[in-house]
Amino acid sequence: MIRLDNVSKNFGRQVLYEGASMSVFRGDKVGLVGPNGSGKSTIFRMIAGQDGPDHGNVTLEKGLIIGYFDQNVGEMSGRTVLEETLAGAGEVSQLRQELAELEVKMADPDAADFDKVVERYSEAQTRFMELDGYSLEARGSEILAGLGFQNERLQEDVGKLSGGWKMRVALAQILLLAPDALLLDEPTNHLDIESIVWLEGFLKAFDGGLVITSHDREFLNRLVTKIAEIDGGTLSTFTGNYDFYEEQREVNRAQQEAAYARQQASLKKEEAFIARFKARASHAAQVQSRVKMLEKTERLEAPTRRKNVKFEFRQPERSGEDVVTIEGVNKAFGEHVIYDDLSLLIRRKERWCVMGVNGAGKSTLLKMIAKVSEPDEGEVRVGASVKMGYFAQHAMELLDPEKTVFELLQRDHPMASRGSLHTLAGAFGFPGDAVEKKCKILSGGEKARLVMASMLYNPPNFLVLDEPTNHLDLDTKEMLMNALKDFEGTMLFVSHDRQFLSALSNRVFELDEGKVKTYGGGYTEYVEQVGREAPGLS
Repeated sequence: MIRLDNVSKNFGRQVLYEGASMSVFRGDKVGLVGPNGSGKSTIFRMIAGQDGPDHGNVTLEKGLIIGYFDQNVGEMSGRTVLEETLAGAGEVSQLRQELAELEVKMADPDAADFDKVVERYSEAQTRFMELDGYSLEARGSEILAGLGFQNERLQEDVGKLSGGWKMRVALAQILLLAPDALLLDEPTNHLDIESIVWLEGFLKAFDGGLVITSHDREFLNRLVTKIAEIDGGTLSTFTGNYDFYEEQREVNRAQQEAAYARQQASLKKEEAFIARFKARASHAAQVQSRVKMLEKTERLEAPTRRKNVKFEFRQPERSGEDVVTIEGVNKAFGEHVIYDDLSLLIRRKERWCVMGVNGAGKSTLLKMIAKVSEPDEGEVRVGASVKMGYFAQHAMELLDPEKTVFELLQRDHPMASRGSLHTLAGAFGFPGDAVEKKCKILSGGEKARLVMASMLYNPPNFLVLDEPTNHLDLDTKEMLMNALKDFEGTMLFVSHDRQFLSALSNRVFELDEGKVKTYGGGYTEYVEQVGREAPGLS
């Protein structure tokens, strides 16, 4: 279906890849992985025809229909959620609109072109039926429900939705299109766990070719059958899921290192012989033979390993035992009651994850604790000696656009050494000269990582995190998880990343249709208790 042959691509002096080749066949489910900035989205754009290689070829099967989802959803307004979704369904959507217009024209049987209108209507209707057009609305509604839209929201003005919900509409359009090949660039970023589980099932049943990027390791493990890795300018393909790819990559690197070491030892031995006997006439023939052999030897390149920066932040000062006390809290938005007489005690060193579908009130709880929002009734008290660090997506909007990454870190931590700040920046995806980027040109993901880095350098003893891994690549997320595992403070967080939830939580706060439940174990125990392993929540 899709083939990259000997593709090379540069951005200025940066070499994204040289001689890259990859094939995608019908039924393949390919996870495209690599560090941020390695060129994953560029491959998508080349396949979609939005960009071209500097050298080599990108070849598509004749007549191939591609559905491409990225993070740029464009303008959405003037339609309902359902109508906007249906409008993105390609040919069948266009036929649906044409049939509606032809029906209006057929209302006037005396029109001069009536016979032509009827003939065209018959042709369009036949094709519409071939494309299963009469089930289009039902299929669109089903996809929107899977992505978290309640039935009553389908008639809302799409222009009034938040950016995250518009992303869901854009994803629904691509899925409803039912293309031959799907290119999905971070489709899970704005989905809750229930929607991610639904999307897994949908994509497993998809019989076309799929290429997908995701920072969700569990999602990749459950879904993909191949991994295409971009690393150091090369593109390598592995058969299997993400865990198998990691294992095989280490085996391959060990073999490469061993082969390189053997060749280096052999070369040194030959060079030592030549140096020892080159002045002796009795060994002239042997020396010349070995010199020629060395000249003909194809030298192996020293294998490189991706550098994963580790960051260990200092442990915070100890807080009091009672970190947050919530008593009799009520909170509603209009007629929608979020909390009714909520009481909760968060104690030192507890790690609470907050579960629930989008709109259930997860972020509202975090905002009330962070004093960004107030309860309608009741009290939220933060305990003695508690230093809170609150990470939310809106914090990215507060960055000074004219400051560079390094200047902002220096402003927030004036007593820190330059070396420690460079290490911090590198750990969060700003290596080398990347610290000289101004905040105004940073992507949303880069801004999120910068806010997180600054907050964790001099860590608070109570972390309140709202979707902290949304924009982190797999390596950066791994670094963050490892650092937080050793964190001696208290945590309250919302996340849709199952690996993150399992690794860090020891308490669960669940919101389910206005009801609040707490669980004494972490996320893994929670899944077992509520019996959700079958749908794939674990």
